[in-house]
Amino acid sequence: MATYTKYNLFIENLANKLIDFFGTTDTYKAIIHTDAPAPTTDNVFTDLVPIGSSNGYPNGTTNVIGFDSTRTGDTITATAVDVLWTATGGNLGGSTTGRYFSYYDDTSASKNLVASWDYGSTFTVATGETMTLDFGATLATLGAT
Repeated sequence: MATYTKYNLFIENLANKLIDFFGTTDTYKAIIHTDAPAPTTDNVFTDLVPIGSSNGYPNGTTNVIGFDSTRTGDTITATAVDVLWTATGGNLGGSTTGRYFSYYDDTSASKNLVASWDYGSTFTVATGETMTLDFGATLATLGAT
């Protein structure tokens, strides 16, 4: 099971209206990267080191399909369809060092980061194999405390 981590600056970016996390107005994308997330300082897509763009992996261009969020009382719940990558013609992204997944708001000017998952160890996705970023029933929940 991958370990979920929220980028701390995500909340600040919400407050500064850089990210619209409610509804379906912004486009979110997912990436696979090799460097460990720094939740207190990483803020934008370029703070990460994605695996290469090859063999079925389109570096930083994989849309998080079906992103939507709804409000019930004082809680916003975001959902999305799992992201699936299939390796073709070699290891996914030509890499054997993928370990982390992150998603970000591609609509924001700086492509602000939202959250990441640590797979726990590096992985290889060989030709014909798939890698799935499974969001489960709920991608994220934001609420008053």
